[in-house]
Amino acid sequence: MNKKVVIKDLGRWDYKETWDYQETLFKEILDIKIKNRREDAGLATPNYFLFVEHPHVYTLGKSGDYDNLLMPEDKLAEIGATFYKINRGGDITYHGPGQIVGYPILDLENFFTDIHKYLRFLEEIIIRTLAEYHIKAERSKGETGVWLDVDTPFARKICAMGVRASRWVTMHGFAFNVNSDLGYFDHMIPCGIKDKAVTSLNVELGKSEISITEVKEKLLKHFSELFEAVIVQKETV
Repeated sequence: MNKKVVIKDLGRWDYKETWDYQETLFKEILDIKIKNRREDAGLATPNYFLFVEHPHVYTLGKSGDYDNLLMPEDKLAEIGATFYKINRGGDITYHGPGQIVGYPILDLENFFTDIHKYLRFLEEIIIRTLAEYHIKAERSKGETGVWLDVDTPFARKICAMGVRASRWVTMHGFAFNVNSDLGYFDHMIPCGIKDKAVTSLNVELGKSEISITEVKEKLLKHFSELFEAVIVQKETV
């Protein structure tokens, strides 16, 4: 099993370009697995973890409800946003500046073959990172993602998640609101959940801005601990 994970920090990238890049890496891993199965080649499969910040964009998962986008799609340009229907699970999500988006593109056969466990580990990465800022985060029963003050009238989501997996290879991932402009969430029903709000790390800490670099370092630390991964290099593209 190859537990080495290549970290690629893409900076700010267009959503479609990043999606295409994810698909390229995803296909690379799948092709190796298919070759191994057909030819007993014994080739190691690589693992990647992409960090990216997107321009304003709304994405809708394959089972999502288009009506959860509250602004007409042809009006999104007026607020500098775009829209894509994509091949992950989950409903509608917003990405934008100030948000850390993490896309682990892993061969889970290098770690464990359990999608439920995989999602819980992604949530745990965020929960442990928030604990370092003295914020108690938790899961909400029946809902993927990370929340604050669950089971109270003040419940709010700080990190959304949606993944795709095929032959135990993953793509898509999490969207962690760090310095996000929360006004963009007013144009949708986040994750199709009507009765809960959204928040961000800087709002919870009462600060104008939190170091994105610092948060990424904490996320990687908890990722490597939970997945017992070896971070071998950090690259830009």
